[in-house]
Amino acid sequence: MKVVIEADGGSRGNPGPAGYGAVVFSADRSTVLAERKESIGFATNNVAEYRGLIAGLTAASELDADEVVVFMDSKLVVEQMSGRWRVKHPDLMELNREAAQLARRFGSIEYGWIPRAQNSHADRLANEAMDGAVQAPSAAPAAAPASPGWSGARGEPTRLLLLRHGQTELSVDRRYSGRGNPALTELGRRQAEAAARYLGDKGGIDAVLSSPLQRAHDTAAAAATQLGLDVVIDDDLIETDFGAWEGLTFTEASQRDPDLHLHWLRDTSVVPPGGESFDKVAERVRRVRNRIVADHAGSTVLVVSHVTPIKTMLRLALDGNAGILYRLHLDLASLSIAEFYPDGLASVRLVNQTSYLD
Repeated sequence: MKVVIEADGGSRGNPGPAGYGAVVFSADRSTVLAERKESIGFATNNVAEYRGLIAGLTAASELDADEVVVFMDSKLVVEQMSGRWRVKHPDLMELNREAAQLARRFGSIEYGWIPRAQNSHADRLANEAMDGAVQAPSAAPAAAPASPGWSGARGEPTRLLLLRHGQTELSVDRRYSGRGNPALTELGRRQAEAAARYLGDKGGIDAVLSSPLQRAHDTAAAAATQLGLDVVIDDDLIETDFGAWEGLTFTEASQRDPDLHLHWLRDTSVVPPGGESFDKVAERVRRVRNRIVADHAGSTVLVVSHVTPIKTMLRLALDGNAGILYRLHLDLASLSIAEFYPDGLASVRLVNQTSYLD
């Protein structure tokens, strides 16, 4: 008998209250042969995804299936079970072995990735299980990630992973690079791939948003491929418009407009010739932050953008004054993390991580 398995797992907080869901269909998907769901307490997304797969394989084995096709929206699990990616995390090694042992019971087995929207049945079961994990007394430790801490913030935050794009020819020479569209250099592509591998291994990312500019989109696409997600473009994530200073070095811009350039370095309301002030950047970054928090409440979102929008997002999270923009340093392809809570408070978890580039 041939069956189709769809499996899913999730964690609210990653790690946090977790659960999985799995459904076994007949080969033509006309009949549901089995359903499985379970709250598994405090765990990561990837652990929950593997537990969903194991539950689906177990159910198929109990049905005496001999041909199995598995679909999941976890690219990590699909690629590892297909043997194309190595299992590096110790928490997943035993789960991978258990799933592989179950898989050997079948005459044939195939793994395929599907978008989350096409995995709705298993996703629903997993969310029902996570609801149980949140309500169950055994899930009490999961309160820790959403604890008020020093800020007093409560509820499940929306976590933004803020990734700056990789190197371009303009960044090599430290030239103003705003609305121009230089491509990534070879090093920039390697930086994007290194960041993508790190984020793919980390997992737990629910959506990928990017600036419309090519250098950001290509960096985002590398990560989205590892995560099995699509890249969504948001125009408000675009870099500052530096106007006539585009492509100039700091020295060249200061020589061209000495008084204006000096004033611009001290006042975020000042506009470069034909360009955009940092205050205008802040308006649109606030807009996109509000959209992300509304559309992806309680989720983890990878945001791939540029130095000024990312600094501005961190400034919003810190509730700081404009001077923060001039004091933060963000390397190319660096990762920062900001969390925004439903009560309006926020926190910064990480600034300028680059260890994965070594």
